Amino acid sequence: MKKYLIPTLTVAVMALGILIGTALTQKANAQRIVYQNGMWSLQQSKVDKLLQLMEQAYVDSLNIDSITDEAMTDLVQKLDPHSSYIPKKDLEIVNSELASSFSGIGVQFSIQQDTVRIIAVISGGPSEGVGVLAGDKIITVDDSLFVGKKINNEKVMRTLRGEKGTRVKIGVLRAGSPDMLYYTITRGDIPVNSVDAKFTIEPIGQNSQNTWKIGFVRVNKFGETTYREFLNALADLRKQGATRYIIDLRENSGGYMEQAIRMANEFLKGGQMIVYAEGRAYPRYVAKADGSGRFKNTPLVVLIDDFSASASEIFAGAMQDNDRATIVGRRSFGKGLVQQQMPFEDGSAVRLTVARYYTPSGRCIQKPYTLGDQDDYQKELTDRWEHGEFYSADSIHFSDTTTYRTRGGRIVHGGGGIMPDVFVGRDTTLNTPWYNKCVNLAYTYQFAYQYTDRHRKQLSQYKDWQALEKHLLSQNLLQQFVAFAKEKGVEPDEAQIEKSKPLMTRLLNAYIVRNILGDDGFFPLFERDDEITKKAIEVLSKSEK
Repeated sequence: MKKYLIPTLTVAVMALGILIGTALTQKANAQRIVYQNGMWSLQQSKVDKLLQLMEQAYVDSLNIDSITDEAMTDLVQKLDPHSSYIPKKDLEIVNSELASSFSGIGVQFSIQQDTVRIIAVISGGPSEGVGVLAGDKIITVDDSLFVGKKINNEKVMRTLRGEKGTRVKIGVLRAGSPDMLYYTITRGDIPVNSVDAKFTIEPIGQNSQNTWKIGFVRVNKFGETTYREFLNALADLRKQGATRYIIDLRENSGGYMEQAIRMANEFLKGGQMIVYAEGRAYPRYVAKADGSGRFKNTPLVVLIDDFSASASEIFAGAMQDNDRATIVGRRSFGKGLVQQQMPFEDGSAVRLTVARYYTPSGRCIQKPYTLGDQDDYQKELTDRWEHGEFYSADSIHFSDTTTYRTRGGRIVHGGGGIMPDVFVGRDTTLNTPWYNKCVNLAYTYQFAYQYTDRHRKQLSQYKDWQALEKHLLSQNLLQQFVAFAKEKGVEPDEAQIEKSKPLMTRLLNAYIVRNILGDDGFFPLFERDDEITKKAIEVLSKSEK
């Protein structure tokens, strides 16, 4: 018996050791990363242990939080350009970009000459309730001076935003008032809108027998309430007689994929694919239209440009691949990576790329990148400009040579953004060095604010942008601006001023109208002379159901 018992026990002990070792290994691995309820959660790792040792055993005391944030940032920067680490101090502001609301005092501001100037007071917000007015200059916050070179947008947002129900005291200077005015404001919920503007446009060749209109909707991001806002905008425009639509996604950097999917569903027939996504540890996800859309047969144009990215490209790609809309503008940014935000216990978070998304034809529109190389990726748009892509479609080169086809058989490209069906290059025929310098130094914006501030009472009498623009055209603003720019150091050049007169007049009028009437006045005026919008109107004016 002993002859067989000892080897048997040895084998049994070895087997038990293997089982225990395997279990311990699995347990150790499980403690590092866990996938539950569709989310990754992170637990203690080797890096955590190192930081604990540094905090507890290092020869000198350390600011371990600061070291941790720097280390995490460096680690994530070794990945793709869209993965990012978000320190606790930045998380609230970053999350509020796509949230339906945030808590604050309810003002729009700009910083000019080291002073916070209130551009607009949000209707129904806390500031309006206590009497703060557009044009006020914030000088103190909670009895401390709040001006100077250290004031920046981030600091203003951190100071004026805060937990709902908390109070902040501001001291303002107001035109016509010799004394400082003080207001104690109780912070409240401030809505964050995704739809900048909605308005109707007359089609080309309109006559008394043909009274339909084009509805224009500009979407600035894909946040928590984008779909609801978008649907309300379409319904409102339909009541105003719109039967065809322009959806403007220019400069829309994206947001929640789900919101873009819901928007696309409104225009596609049941069963048509919208997008699919997959990754190494990310189960394949396919989104298809369910057939419930209320605008499945409505003629449609989608506007994109070099800054349209992510969710914007999902929507545009779905419309293009299903031959559902005409895409007008310039090649989009090329972001086809899906990020998932994962929180840490200390209040920070990481946005980690977990998948790639693909348009219905199978193309991934993510432009090429090298792991850890942020600089080349960020300058890719500059390279496009230098290669002439912003001005000519012939200068565009795609990294993916695979042939993709739309539902109707048209060839489309992958590997670097959505290429529009109708390319509209940048028109620089009226640009001059004088104009470019004034715009780049933001003197147009500063002049518009100061002019509005001096004439606010008179300008506020006009209730629509057409009447206000007519008034502004009679004020010879260009001559006043030339004098303003000269004081700033931009010497006038009569030939250049005359050449750029239409551009500069349009810009000055639009900025002043925005200061009085907001985006509802700004965009109809500004888009009236925009080349991409004019091309979209032309396309829809010729289209038939």
